[in-house]
Amino acid sequence: MYFRSFFDEKLAQYSYLIGCQRTGEAIIIDPARNSKDVIQAAKKEGLTISAATETHIHADFVSGSRQLAHDLGVKLYLSDEGDEDWKYQYTKDLDVELLNDGSKFSIGNIDFEVLHTPGHTPESISFVLTDRGGGAANPMGIFTGDFVFVGDIGRPDLLEKAAGVADTAEKGARQMFQSIQRFKQLPDYMMVWPGHGAGSACGKSLGAVPSTTVGYEKQFNWAMKEANEEAFVEELLKDQPEAPVYFAEMKKVNKVGPDIVEEQSFPTIQSKEDLVKETKQDQVFILDTRPANLVEKTLLPGAINIPYNKAFTNWAGWLVKYDEQIVIIAEEEQREGIINALQSIHLDKIKAFVNPSLLNEVDLTTYETLSVDEFKQLMPNSYVMDVRNDTEWNEGHIDEAHHHFLGKLRDIDLPKDTPVLMHCQGGARSAIGASVLKSQGFENVKHLAGGYAAYKKA
Repeated sequence: MYFRSFFDEKLAQYSYLIGCQRTGEAIIIDPARNSKDVIQAAKKEGLTISAATETHIHADFVSGSRQLAHDLGVKLYLSDEGDEDWKYQYTKDLDVELLNDGSKFSIGNIDFEVLHTPGHTPESISFVLTDRGGGAANPMGIFTGDFVFVGDIGRPDLLEKAAGVADTAEKGARQMFQSIQRFKQLPDYMMVWPGHGAGSACGKSLGAVPSTTVGYEKQFNWAMKEANEEAFVEELLKDQPEAPVYFAEMKKVNKVGPDIVEEQSFPTIQSKEDLVKETKQDQVFILDTRPANLVEKTLLPGAINIPYNKAFTNWAGWLVKYDEQIVIIAEEEQREGIINALQSIHLDKIKAFVNPSLLNEVDLTTYETLSVDEFKQLMPNSYVMDVRNDTEWNEGHIDEAHHHFLGKLRDIDLPKDTPVLMHCQGGARSAIGASVLKSQGFENVKHLAGGYAAYKKA
């Protein structure tokens, strides 16, 4: 058996390539929208990808199943669990096998058995793998998707918080409790291959280790040790992180079917007149992907700075709206990665790129980065804004601060002449936030270097 995992650090998401070396067949589990690296890896090993499957209708990224069916003609194995609201709607004219609890299928000499493991979502399933080709009669491991993570379990509140499906959080938590009892019956030796790692918003405290075992999780995962259902439900629902606004779009897109991505090229804006014109267009989002330390002194009026790093996709999902066309300021060598990152959450309306050198020809604006002493001196005559998440705020904050989560700053309602002092935990998010307020017309915006951590230390 051939086994390889692929990790998207911007989404903290795992895809898996499983191949039978005797027959040359392979399957991708929870494929990303852009699976070129997985396809190349399969070809290198002499494997043909004949199938794709997924553990549930994802909320945090665009599934690549439909793209693979289009590009490679693969067979899709998709969940048929859950009610009518959670059925795949793009299966017509595709080679699809619908799966229920107890369903079995094989890729070459590798067997998969389906367990219905609802809780994160009603249709969630897990796959138990047995390597019959390797001589095994018992299962090796289980692909759990967003059901069981390393050290945590999937959150049940996304349907309610992100997708707006009322009264589903507690129901999901109770389903999760029952699914956990079933998981605990599995042999301790079985490997556990989760759908996400640390950094994902699909759980509270996911581990960064890429895999685990059933036995290890039974001993050290809080959810496995809680025997009381009421206490389990209370703990699972408590202090879940904010549900990114783009999750609702992802649920819809992955249910009805993502658009097929075709090879395309995007124009580069060449003149300062055209660039200035774009900044004045309605429904155009000017996205500056350069590092914050460059942007703070060279910010294009109207642009929002989301640096192209591990957090890029998350904050793009919070701040870019799906009806906006995107003009991107980026170096040429980063453009392919930026396109893939945006398209991974269905932000497909890329209009054009801008070379950073063109900014030298237009009028620019700035925001200021302050030391702790400078920040404290200005506090009495300023509006102090904390852009961290709810959990961070609740764990401790500056008494004079007002809480405005970064992901919702584009909708802020404050007088534009308000002098704003902004901070986060370490300084990265408040730099993004400063650019957001500047794009909204706030002139006097400053943020704290080192954030709340530096303030508290001082």
